[in-house]
Amino acid sequence: MKIAVKSLKNKKVKEIELPESVFGYPYKEHLIHTAVQAYLAGQRQGTHKTKQRGEVRGSGRKLYRQKGTGRARAGRASSGLRRGGGTIHGPQPRSYEKGLSVREKRNALKSALSRKLAEEAIVVVDKLDLDSHKTQEFAASLGKLKIDGRTLVVDRYGNMNLALAVRNNPAVKAVDALGVTVYDIVDRPKVVVSEEALGRLIEVLSK
Repeated sequence: MKIAVKSLKNKKVKEIELPESVFGYPYKEHLIHTAVQAYLAGQRQGTHKTKQRGEVRGSGRKLYRQKGTGRARAGRASSGLRRGGGTIHGPQPRSYEKGLSVREKRNALKSALSRKLAEEAIVVVDKLDLDSHKTQEFAASLGKLKIDGRTLVVDRYGNMNLALAVRNNPAVKAVDALGVTVYDIVDRPKVVVSEEALGRLIEVLSK
């Protein structure tokens, strides 16, 4: 399968061949769903914390004698049943990470990219070397490519002009070719990728 390579002025430069093993991978909705869930779970800090009965301030003395008062038996004032006491079964610091093998992550990414290609939602440009870091100028370049709305731009970390140009545009996200996630692909309707970044992505996914 082939895809056109364009310039930022939306002029066709050439065509390149895409490997069937990567961009012809079958669409597996459940695998993509699992990868997105794992990504979102990994973003959770898990630092929530409530105090248990042993951590709240208060005496450990028994409030009153066990029998003969006509009242329900009670122990210390820090019991979770009392005002100011500890929280029973409250949240504690934990990790929400879900295990996902390298093979599953790779296949999920190939499946998401194949779906985007089938939807004609991937635009390959020859290079993303911008002359300016101005947000408005890069937005105008995307307009020439007939791209608007939420967009994922894939290039390299060292492209500072690109990083600065998309920083003030909440609809556009720029990532390195090795930092692309399934969530990014699914979350953004359009994907703009430089030819160099596409080559690096194919190299990793073909292993």
